[in-house]
Amino acid sequence: MSHHVVVLERDSLKARVRRPRFEHTYEEYAHTPPDQIVARLRFATVAIINKVQLSNEILAQLPKLKMVAISATGYNGIDIAACRNRGIAVANIRNYAIHTVPEHVFALVLALRRNLVAYRYEIEQGAWQKSEQFCLFTHHISELSGSTMGIIGEGAIGQGTAAIARGFGMRVLFAYHDSSKKKEVRLTPLDQVMAESDVLSLHCPLTPATQNLIGIEELRKMKRSALLINTARGGLVNEAALVQALDEGLIAGAGFDVLTEEPPVNGNPLLDLRRPNFILTPHVAWASDQAMQVLADQLIDNIEAWVAGKPQNLVT
Repeated sequence: MSHHVVVLERDSLKARVRRPRFEHTYEEYAHTPPDQIVARLRFATVAIINKVQLSNEILAQLPKLKMVAISATGYNGIDIAACRNRGIAVANIRNYAIHTVPEHVFALVLALRRNLVAYRYEIEQGAWQKSEQFCLFTHHISELSGSTMGIIGEGAIGQGTAAIARGFGMRVLFAYHDSSKKKEVRLTPLDQVMAESDVLSLHCPLTPATQNLIGIEELRKMKRSALLINTARGGLVNEAALVQALDEGLIAGAGFDVLTEEPPVNGNPLLDLRRPNFILTPHVAWASDQAMQVLADQLIDNIEAWVAGKPQNLVT
């Protein structure tokens, strides 16, 4: 069987994507608006997507489609049940960001715990230049050693984050929550993790069970000196509640790499925060050059394995 492979979001990958090693035809688009999905996939047997939404309604119009290869780990934009019912295989990417995301987590943590943004601003305003001594003591600096890191999500990235935390001399607690399935690590009740963590880092998928997992009541359970880090998915944290928590001093700060809508074309309350104890980055924790190439290679590996009758990384 000759396959027709269609790439809908090529610009979402800054890596070399090799052509599959089987007989096929190939189409590639830099990006695809919603009203072009059906037209571009009408003759596809294999679709390569990232954030494109594939609903049951859309899938019903694509009778030739046999496989969806996601160039990401998350698949909440795809109707998985509809794919199963139609015999469409769906494969995602696993364990490609086990270094880059944890490193980004600690870039945020260190910047916040050592108040780097605040000190940089003061230098720009000339405060150091006017100081009567050799240094400034205008903001608190806190060491990580001896503090507690809570992690929600005990997968490969959560484990990678824990390894770095232990390297800093931190105590690590993995939180039990409704979507926890793996038991390879000891899990601690979420309320206890919320109360004891000096840094809480999120590494779980966005599901109906984890939507708004962290709201104002959960934020009230945290230490006022604690940090909240989200490099996982927008929607895990109620963003309005986070703004309230920062305004009221319920937590010491937050570092986010994700928003509920990306790109945030309709605005977002976190975009308007201008404060040294909040850092927002544009969903780039995963995007080191090395991780992107691992992702691109695994993406094609998944397709080739499925065509060879030995599927891997299936979510259907």
